[in-house]
Amino acid sequence: GRLPVTFYTGVDQLPPFEDYAMKGRTYRYFAGKPLYTFGYGLSYTTFSYRGLRVPKKAINAGDPLITEVTVANIGMRDGDEVVQLYLSFPDVPGAPLHALRGFKRVHLKSGESQNVRFELKDRDLSMVTEAGEPIIAEGKYSLSIGGGQAATGAPTLSATFQVKGRKTLPE
Repeated sequence: GRLPVTFYTGVDQLPPFEDYAMKGRTYRYFAGKPLYTFGYGLSYTTFSYRGLRVPKKAINAGDPLITEVTVANIGMRDGDEVVQLYLSFPDVPGAPLHALRGFKRVHLKSGESQNVRFELKDRDLSMVTEAGEPIIAEGKYSLSIGGGQAATGAPTLSATFQVKGRKTLPE
């Protein structure tokens, strides 16, 4: 399994309770080093990732993004891996640092590999601005796929893609 919350090293890592802004709260806005990250988990085997594919050409705001990666069990035991997809957004006020936008559990025998495909729809590519407006922003996005968040040392692959135009989504 994977952790559904972030475990901070102490309350000193959290913003003041009276501050209702999201900065520093939840894995999406926290820039520090927690004790255990959202999505953290252990396994009795080892997994590796290769062949991350994202579109080379820019996609239009509102179009789906299809991405694929190969995950391999390179350990000595059969095991399950939770393949996690995190998205980082263009520099827009209110944008989270990163957000989980997809996950899939796969069972792999020792030595086995499998392609894992994600299709991100407009809601998956969206963020909420400081004004509370759900949008797909124009610009450069970063994507990481792996066994956890990229900054945690979990095996991950990262890539970037471009979105052309801006789309406001209904609430």
